[in-house]
Amino acid sequence: MFLKAGTVATAALAVAPADTLAKSKKSATPKKKILKVLGVGVGGRGHSDINGVCRNGKELYPDVEFIGIADTDWKYAKPVLDEYQKFYPNCKMYHDYRTMFAELLDQADAVVCGTADHTHAIICAEALVAGKHVYCEKPLTRTVYESRLLTKLAEKAGVATQMGNQGSSGEGVNLVCEWIWNGEIGEVTRVDAFTDRPIWPQGLEHPAEVQPIPSTLDWDAWIGPAPMRDYNEIYHPWNFRGWWDFGTGALGDMACHILHPAFKALKLGYPTKIQGSSTPLMAESCPSAQQVKFTFPARDNLPKVAMPEVEVTWCDGGLSPYRPEGLEIGKDLNDGGGCTIFYGTKDILVCGSYGRNPYLVSGRVPDAPKVCRRVPNGMNGHQRDWVRACLEDPATRVKTASDFSEAGPFNEMIAMGVAAIRLQGLNQVLEWDGENMKFTNIPEKATVRAMIKDGFTIKDGHPTFNKTYTDPVNAREFAAELIKPKYRDGWKLPDMPE
Repeated sequence: MFLKAGTVATAALAVAPADTLAKSKKSATPKKKILKVLGVGVGGRGHSDINGVCRNGKELYPDVEFIGIADTDWKYAKPVLDEYQKFYPNCKMYHDYRTMFAELLDQADAVVCGTADHTHAIICAEALVAGKHVYCEKPLTRTVYESRLLTKLAEKAGVATQMGNQGSSGEGVNLVCEWIWNGEIGEVTRVDAFTDRPIWPQGLEHPAEVQPIPSTLDWDAWIGPAPMRDYNEIYHPWNFRGWWDFGTGALGDMACHILHPAFKALKLGYPTKIQGSSTPLMAESCPSAQQVKFTFPARDNLPKVAMPEVEVTWCDGGLSPYRPEGLEIGKDLNDGGGCTIFYGTKDILVCGSYGRNPYLVSGRVPDAPKVCRRVPNGMNGHQRDWVRACLEDPATRVKTASDFSEAGPFNEMIAMGVAAIRLQGLNQVLEWDGENMKFTNIPEKATVRAMIKDGFTIKDGHPTFNKTYTDPVNAREFAAELIKPKYRDGWKLPDMPE
């Protein structure tokens, strides 16, 4: 039967007119792929992300179509919602991304997530389980476990991913990597970094005032998997970064930009030791200033440079590293929000926030070979490079500059730093088992606590602090929850892939 059917088909083709064959060939040409995208959290930074995906100035790219947009706050996001309904008349608008996913996720190819930190993991995990490409703002997640989960889910799904640390697509990060890998500054054993953030309030007590929920805000949806609390404008729309339940403070917000050159160039992986300190540790709000030191073990040597043990120190909130010896007097280390300083055995390398404007303290200008892939339009092409990866054949896809295979382990490092700050009351260097995601040397009966109120008053010129603290909690149990958070009832992450 097979041979007979094949013979008939051949005969039919033999007598087909030439114009019929031409039409057949033309109709068989595949149409250009259009990436159908859902946007979640489109006010603020999320607006920049979705614009970067689909717009070149005022012009829309023809390879992207937004079919749904969700934001819990229709006042904050109103200009974006109005704008995108004009761009894409068929684009549907939602308060709750869960409703949008239920109706449209199966029709979409990709998801852009620009929500507050505490909802990144659950939104992206659902999209990845459904086999969708994902772009997620930084920090990738609040915790180590959530980062590991997204890394593994992305690998299993075989999709294109990108974290929103746009400096990873810039020329500065490429140069830092190439100079270090070429041995221009020798072996690096110390890295110092800082940011001038926070530029939002931190070190705060729980707000005493209970405010009415705006009619345009779905507060329950905004809270998402975090513990429920009364609404106050101090949390939303922008200041969530300063609260433990919703954000990761200046460390989580800016280390994704500033420490990435070190993580990539030095091929850091998991740290083995970590310690943190800060201004008064509050129960609910990130401290006003903090310092964290990571110790990374020796890694495999590269052809032109060894990778010995290295200490990486981070500070923020007005604290900054000591100036490198030989640096020009009056030279401001703050470039675009902070800097990273690499101390090598031959020279000292400095780059600004996002890896921008790298230079050697000696003044020498290296001529290193170009070994990193260049992203078209650099940092400004970060979102479009993700679109490019989404549209490529998975078998030949070139990974983005901050694919979750790199962004996930990198974000684990940052989330560990946040955990170390909250565990500083143990008064010890913490030892870390990266593979198993746990601190290994917390004493069995150790406890930690944090300040609720400082109780500061002045009477007759005399200052008094009547400090109030949380009840002590078991440090091992507290650390476990910092690594893998407990979600509010009704919210659940998928299981970790094997």
